[in-house]
Amino acid sequence: MPRPHASAPSRRTTTLSLLLAAVLLVTGALVLGSTGRAEAADPLLSRGKPAVSSSDEADDLTAAKAFDGDPATRWASAEGSDPQWIRVDLGTTATVSRVRLKWEAAYGKAYRIEISADGSAWTTLATETAGNGGTDDWTALNAKGRYVRVFGTARGTSYGYSLYEAEVYGTPGDTTPPGTGAFTVVAAGDIAAQCTASSSSCAHPKTAAQAQRINPKFYLTMGDNQYDDARLSDYRNYYDKTWGAFKAKTRPVPGNHETYDPAGSLAGYKSYFGSIAYPQGKPYYSFDEGNWHFIALDSNSFDDPAQIQWLKNDLARTTKGCVAASFHHPLYSSGGHGNDPVSKPVWQILYAAKADLVLNGHDHHYERFAPQDPSGRATADGIVEIVAGTGGAEPYPIENVQPNSQKRISGPYGVLKLDLTDTTYTWQYVGTDGQVKDSGPTRTCH
Repeated sequence: MPRPHASAPSRRTTTLSLLLAAVLLVTGALVLGSTGRAEAADPLLSRGKPAVSSSDEADDLTAAKAFDGDPATRWASAEGSDPQWIRVDLGTTATVSRVRLKWEAAYGKAYRIEISADGSAWTTLATETAGNGGTDDWTALNAKGRYVRVFGTARGTSYGYSLYEAEVYGTPGDTTPPGTGAFTVVAAGDIAAQCTASSSSCAHPKTAAQAQRINPKFYLTMGDNQYDDARLSDYRNYYDKTWGAFKAKTRPVPGNHETYDPAGSLAGYKSYFGSIAYPQGKPYYSFDEGNWHFIALDSNSFDDPAQIQWLKNDLARTTKGCVAASFHHPLYSSGGHGNDPVSKPVWQILYAAKADLVLNGHDHHYERFAPQDPSGRATADGIVEIVAGTGGAEPYPIENVQPNSQKRISGPYGVLKLDLTDTTYTWQYVGTDGQVKDSGPTRTCH
């Protein structure tokens, strides 16, 4: 039976006696007959929206499963520990009126329904202290926010928390509020062939000119910055004449061609970029801009335990809400090199840390993927991968289209233009003619 309430939030179960159901049915018919219409219910806002959680018991029990509309799928937290939480991003500020939770056998005995405008400061909408599972239907909530969270403080079983569905109803805002801390980044990999602007077929002077016209906050390179052996002399003769114009604003990573230098692996790369590429004395580093944490990695040495441990420690320390990583070898690619499993352990670490974006080169084409997990399964809480090995090296054809690949361009040279805010990101692939060849959707950080 519904709990009595005035304007306070109310939780009701879905079990009604047959007599009460009949009374309600008759009453509803009378109301329809006298008014000609029934009052419209608030729409469901949370279906298919990005979701994250404090933990997932398994790869197929992620937060997104509680918002997919499928009653057979579910989210489950890690077993045996409190507190645990699950959060959904509604995509815009909304007036939330109702939250309905459909628990699996592992339910929350004590939990809070919370709402937030920014995903960090939370206001409690409702509190449960004696839950018994089943379906909890909280109504009369009437609060504004973009993020809604179920924060469990006491499990009802010895397991974890598990929801078949979490449904948020209400009235959406008219527009998505603009993000703050906005800035632009330009990125590309596979850049400087041994040619100059005196040759009309030389592409890296043209991509450099387009990159400079965009005038971003900084530039990212995704390896193979200089062909073929990345000698210091070649860096000076070719790369420096074009992309070198904004070297001080560049945050590079090495590719496999940087390892070919006869003077020693990465010798020319290290000598040319100096402390820009080695700010911590290693060919991997991180830095922050706004609410973003950027990680630059050396994918030539993903088998180095020191780099892997550094990555784990670095991700554990960051307090930023958005995370992007750049390195040369893509885990997934539809180009000539194809998928590179050397990157999978790093993806697993990034995915566990709720990273948002991975930028790669190696294959000489542009490609963007839908959010996916390290095993290549599409999921709302997955990582978006973009391949942009289009800075000037000879293009590679598309050979084997991978699952979750959403767009592929081979041939036209160009740069990746990333527009970032404190909570969102979107991008464009801009050709050397200044034309936008592809645009990504606006996505919200995990």
